[in-house]
Formats: sequence, structure tokens, C-alpha cells
Amino acid sequence: MAETLQFTTYLKPKKQSISIVLLHGWGLNSAIWQPLIASLPTELIDVFHVITIDLPGFGINVNKEISPYSLVNICQHIANTVEQPAIYLGWSLGGLVATEMALMFPEKVLGLITVASSPRFLEQKIAKVIEGEVVNQLVWPGIKPHVLDVFHQQLEIDAEKTINGFLKLQAMGSPHVRQDIKQISQLVFQHDMANKNTLDESLKLLETSDYRLRLIDINQPFLRLYGSADSLVPKSVIEQVAKFAKHNSDQHIFERASHAPFISHLDDFTQVLINWLLTKFVR
Repeated sequence: MAETLQFTTYLKPKKQSISIVLLHGWGLNSAIWQPLIASLPTELIDVFHVITIDLPGFGINVNKEISPYSLVNICQHIANTVEQPAIYLGWSLGGLVATEMALMFPEKVLGLITVASSPRFLEQKIAKVIEGEVVNQLVWPGIKPHVLDVFHQQLEIDAEKTINGFLKLQAMGSPHVRQDIKQISQLVFQHDMANKNTLDESLKLLETSDYRLRLIDINQPFLRLYGSADSLVPKSVIEQVAKFAKHNSDQHIFERASHAPFISHLDDFTQVLINWLLTKFVR
């Protein structure tokens, strides 16, 4: 029997409705989507219905172990779970999963939406000799390697404290940091936290994944959503990503938003999302 994952369906699906699959970010779970789902207008029920899936080892799939913990393996489980073609929306690490879904199973992905995500999360520098001196030149903005090294080290000591620290990093730059952190914490700690091994292995996906040269192969409608004050996906990376994502690609930047614009800028986020969905998928 094919390996599957547990999932939750919102907005009672109608016969002709289009599925939207929501994928959460690192260390968290699908409860993070509850405010967004609650904000969707009821008139969308006849057009779309929402499915949330917790990644293996998280949320309602906390006891689901996969080996190796790879994007390909995760996507195979998702493909086995969601049989119908759907629009995939992924936040942060979930954006990498959604991107791999679009590339690995193009027949199953009607559209791709990434939120506060990057095809390469890790900062990249190259050494150049300038006037006889070796200079490290930044060629790709992102998370500094030592930041993720610290998270790996902290996971060995106190996983919950590490997740709380990551929540603070995500909210950094938001106009209402404390409120965002409190709301995200209340949402995600409804479920048991992932174990240290799952957290460590999934964190490695943020370190090692590089989809820059593969974005050109995405032919589905593609929307990229960003926060201008995101400390994990710097604003300076956005136009660089646009050079790789050339086909059917749109982008929107939420001003003064950090890494979770669907929390800090819920109303604006919902409106932008709905407008794009209706434009691309409703004739």
C-alpha cells in the first residue's frame, strides 16, 4: 500500500471545486493556517476548497517517520495522499516542498504559490581577489550559515526553546512583533512538537536545497509572496529570484511584513491571494 499522510479539509468541497493544499514551514504545523482559512469569504466555497497537510513528523503526522527525510520523499507521500490535481501553497520550507511538487508531479499541480520562501535559503559568498586581497563577495542573500549552525546545536539541548527562538526570528521586522509571536505560538503548540531528529533533518533541507536553476522548468501559474522586512528571505533576493522564475510568474511584496505575512498582514494577504486565484483559475 502506498504511504500516505493525514490531512484536514476545510470549506466543504463541491463537485467542481478546485483544491488548494497548504504546506507549513519548518518546526511548525498546519494549525498556522487557521486565521487565513477563517478569513476566506464564504462565496469561495463554490470555487475552492482547502486542504492542509502536516509534513511528516509534524502536527497530526508527528508519528509519521520517513527515511531519508528528503523533499522528494515528502512529495511522494503528498502525491499519494492528495489524488486530485490542486493548487499548492507553501510557506518557507513548505515553499520548497510545493516547488518540488510542481517539478516532480506537474500533472498534479495546477498552480504554485510560495510565501516567504526562496529557492536557496542559505546565503552564498564567493572568494575573489581584489587588489591582491581575498574578499568574500555576497552573490546570494539569505540566512547566514552560522545562524542555522546555532539552531542545530540548540536542538540538541532544548528543542522547544529552539523553536521559540525561531518564532522570534520569523517575527523580527514586523510592526507588531510580540503580537505575532504570541499568535503563532498559540496556534502551533496546539499539537505535539516534532522530535529532535525530525527537526534536525528538516532544518538541513533549508541548508542544502537549491532550486534556482530549476525554477525555469515551472510552467504552472506561479505566485511568489514576500514580506519587505523578512529577516530570513531578504528583500534583496526577490529580484534575483524573478530572473529564474520567468514563466507565468507573478510576485507581491507586503510592506513592513516579516516572515509570516499571512499572520501580520492577514487582510491584505487574503485579498491578494483571492484576487490572484480568481484571475488565474476562474473564467
